[in-house]
This record gives sequence, C-alpha cells and structure tokens, in this order.
Amino acid sequence: MPGGLIRKAISVRGVVQGVGFRPFVYRLAHEYGLTGWVLNHSGGVEIEVEGSAAALAAFVRDLEGKAPPLARVEGIEITDVPPVGSTTFEIRHSVAEEGRYQLISPDIATCPDCLRELLDPADRRYRYPFTNCTNCGPRFTIIADIPYDRPLTTMRDFVMCPQCQAEYDDPLDRRFHAQPNACPACGPHVWLVPSPQLETLKPEADDVIAQAARLLQAGAIVAIKGLGGFHLACDATDEAAVRTLRERKKRPAKPLAVMMATLEEVKQHCW
Repeated sequence: MPGGLIRKAISVRGVVQGVGFRPFVYRLAHEYGLTGWVLNHSGGVEIEVEGSAAALAAFVRDLEGKAPPLARVEGIEITDVPPVGSTTFEIRHSVAEEGRYQLISPDIATCPDCLRELLDPADRRYRYPFTNCTNCGPRFTIIADIPYDRPLTTMRDFVMCPQCQAEYDDPLDRRFHAQPNACPACGPHVWLVPSPQLETLKPEADDVIAQAARLLQAGAIVAIKGLGGFHLACDATDEAAVRTLRERKKRPAKPLAVMMATLEEVKQHCW
C-alpha cells in the first residue's frame, strides 16, 4: 500500500439523511487529514476514506460518537478496500437504488441560531418564516423520494439565490448542504387569503402574520397551510371561537391540540 496508507469503505444506516451527516463526515475527514468521498444512497450513507491507520481509527470512533445531534446511527459496516491514492475529500452526488429504504428525520423545530436570525432586524432573514439550517427545519413533510436531496423535495422549484448558494457550498457554514435552504429573495412566501366575510381585509397592506394574529385575537378561525397540510386555528381562550370551530369540524367532545409558546405558559394553564 502506498506510503503506509489504508482505505476503508464504510456504510452507515439509520437517520443519517437530512440531518447534516454528509457535511459532518466532510469536516471530520478534513480534521483527520483523510481523503476519499461520501454520498447518500437510497439505503443510507456510503463513505470511502483513506489515510493512516491512526487517523482512520479516530475517524471511525468519532463517526458515531460525535454524529450530528439529529442523527440516529443504527449500524456501521466497515470493510477494507485497496488504497487509490486520492488527494481530496469530496461530497459526491447521491445514488438512487431501487428497493432500498432510508429513514428520514421528522421536521425539527427552529434552532436557536435560526431564531436569532429570524428576530434580528439587521439580518437578511428577519421575520422570514421558512428560515432553517442543517440543525432544524422541514424534512419528512417536504421529501418526495430518497435519497434526500433538494431535487427530490418540494424545494426543487425554488432556485437558491447567490447568497443562499454560497452558504450551501461552504463547508464551514451551518447551512452547508442544507437542502431546504432559502431566504426571502429565493424561497417560498406566505400570504393571507380573506374569506368572503372579510372583504375589507387588504392582504398586501400589512405583515400577513401580524394580520393573522389580529384575526385570531378578534375571534376568527384561520386555516394555516403548513408543509404537511392545513391547520385550523383559533384563540384557545375564546370560548365562542372554540365552540364555532367544534361545530364546523363536527367535533363536539374530542380534545383539540393546544399550542403554547413556552413550558412556563403550559404550567400556568395546566398545573
């Protein structure tokens, strides 16, 4: 083998797509000075790495021990393959394999980093409701097929702007290979459609989320289209609004889901 180098082929199974696993592998390989490649396929993640025995041992150790927080590694298979003298490490294009099955992460609540951007008036994603990164955002509800890549999700129709593409391509950015990456300039938008009873509403005249909040406060029922369907929402503290919702849904007694902002607020109402 050239220069004492060895090469390993590694197959990883579990929730390893849509959770930043390929970027993690890329950075881990660079940390240990390894060469090779990583790719998604319809059954998981495939890796080939080449380097010294000590570096490969550390890489394999950290592959599961330091995996991204949203990843769930269920199995790792390692085999020896001949060294090829590769000089770089790359993320290769995904490979579709008929008959294979891959676990996909559920949608993940907005992470603290994205929340800071969302609430920062100076940030280009200020108040953009579809803000996400490799640590949060939609996964299961946007996927159309495996392996998990943007062309196989509902984000395929939204071409990234130069700034979002630069984030997507930067190994040091937390949006490196974040498939739903988007911003107000290139991503999906939210709008408000008034019912016939609200003909005086001017959806373009104001922030539509603020308008929806005012409608909820006024006792209206708002149909909110999410990534996976519609949610019918009303003010849970407004008895008349809840009664109207139950009548329209023909659901006189079955419990309804209640959303609250914090655990402290839950305790105020439920303890």
